[in-house]
Amino acid sequence: MSKIARDSKVKNLLDKQKFNEKQISEMSDAQIEYYHWLYFVDSVYDYM
Repeated sequence: MSKIARDSKVKNLLDKQKFNEKQISEMSDAQIEYYHWLYFVDSVYDYM
């Protein structure tokens, strides 16, 4: 993941107040992508 993409996803997670900066700094790129997907990507099941 590029630095810009990571920074953007980290900012979104911090704005959502799900994690603090210390927790995020210890996460891998894969973990950040997972939590970003979990909280920000809509699923068709969200609308059922």
